Amino acid sequence: MTGFRPTILAFCCNWCSYAGADLAGVNRLQMPTNVNVVRVMCSASVKPEYVIKALSQGIDGVLVLGCHIGDCHYMTGNHRTARRIPLTAKVLETVGIDSRRVKLDWVSAAEGDKFQQVITDFVEEVEGLGPNPSKEVRF
Repeated sequence: MTGFRPTILAFCCNWCSYAGADLAGVNRLQMPTNVNVVRVMCSASVKPEYVIKALSQGIDGVLVLGCHIGDCHYMTGNHRTARRIPLTAKVLETVGIDSRRVKLDWVSAAEGDKFQQVITDFVEEVEGLGPNPSKEVRF
């Protein structure tokens, strides 16, 4: 799609992925500018309703980034996220939203390079999907 720049919402856990984003910035890594980062205390605090609401209001893609499995500062928060977000993506498929518009990944505080790669890859994938069809369909 020519000229399409998707709007991406990225929920980042405070302890790992948000710190990874900060490291990417400190290292001046080039990243897409159409990603809006929301810092949450834990990836488990990203409720399915938040993802669904974002997409229903026209956000083109939602990215949830948390601590690596086994490294959660809240012990098992990312285990909950690992179950919750894929299920949310499947539910979205039932209403006609491509599950590739929702992505879950793990980025530690020391992985600024990985943060940059995950963000860049996700933006490119959503660009390939085109605009969010829910901009025209109400849930």
